[in-house]
Amino acid sequence: MQPLPLRVADADDWSWQLRAAVTTVGELERHLALTDEERAGALRAEAAGLPISITPYYLSLCDPREPSCPIRRQCVPHLDESARVPGDLDDPLGEVAHEVAPELVQRYPDRALLLVTDRCAVYCRFCTRSRMVGDGGGARSDEHLSRAFEHLASHPEIRDVIVSGGDPLAMATARLARLVERLRAIPHVETIRLATRVPVTLPQRITDELLAALRPFHPLWVMTHFNHPKELSPLAVRALTRLADAGFPVMNQTVLLRGINDEPATLEALFRGLVRARTRPYYLLQADPVVGTSHLRTPVSRGIELMGALQGRLSGIALPKLIVDTPGGMGKVPVGPDYVVARRPGETDLRTHRGVVVTYRDPPA
Repeated sequence: MQPLPLRVADADDWSWQLRAAVTTVGELERHLALTDEERAGALRAEAAGLPISITPYYLSLCDPREPSCPIRRQCVPHLDESARVPGDLDDPLGEVAHEVAPELVQRYPDRALLLVTDRCAVYCRFCTRSRMVGDGGGARSDEHLSRAFEHLASHPEIRDVIVSGGDPLAMATARLARLVERLRAIPHVETIRLATRVPVTLPQRITDELLAALRPFHPLWVMTHFNHPKELSPLAVRALTRLADAGFPVMNQTVLLRGINDEPATLEALFRGLVRARTRPYYLLQADPVVGTSHLRTPVSRGIELMGALQGRLSGIALPKLIVDTPGGMGKVPVGPDYVVARRPGETDLRTHRGVVVTYRDPPA
């Protein structure tokens, strides 16, 4: 194994990070002591399926000799990805069925999802859109997205647009700013959200140039995906701080992953660290049942147990909602522990985080 080819001069160069991303089994083996299962999984991914791409920065967070490393398990392929179990879906969120124009998905009356690229800085092994990311198309052209913008402009009920992909912040700044400017020109679009993992996998991308290019189009929300406290490196915290300082509210959607973050202490450390970096833990997401990810998914009951363990240990600003995005694109459902012990006319018995049952009495009718 060799040290990562990261020179001091390259440390803050996000474009170099993308160019130097590890994309082959041979490159992986120069930096990590791969297990037989990882090597076989990487060869499979290299030949067909979700590709490999890991920035030098994110690879530097991996333990080179420990395959159970929580960063490594998120980005290094594994032979278990070849398994298909009951309930697995190629498109678990029904996005193809809910596509109202090319690259535009509408599953709710008031919001839409605009897919502007298939490229990411790092291809996560639990990716919901493994059916399309890295397929070679890259950033979608203005012409290709024209029908999506026409649909948005002609449907005033759409007030919120999530820009995703792939990762929109992996695109060139000028192209991204042009897309956001077109969205902001639609009068009824009130909120624009940028769904991105680059604060996690490529924090060097949060540059003064990017912030200056996007700031004129506020309100812009950043929806990111930190899954483990090890991802909250000084560079990542700096990226989150720069976003907050520039007026971007940052919300985090953690994916619940088996053997990575499915312990109360891990999630508590992550959520506390996010709040310190002025990032709101927004969702704890039950992993979507995308094909090839069963080894990384937990039962729904585990998430409910974890939320029960965290209730009372974290303040409200650090406690996300546990969400299941139902298969087939039927929408998100909040789940969690049942704190209601009994109901009677005018009275509800509630169990607190201390295990004490307290009766709440309704006011007289």
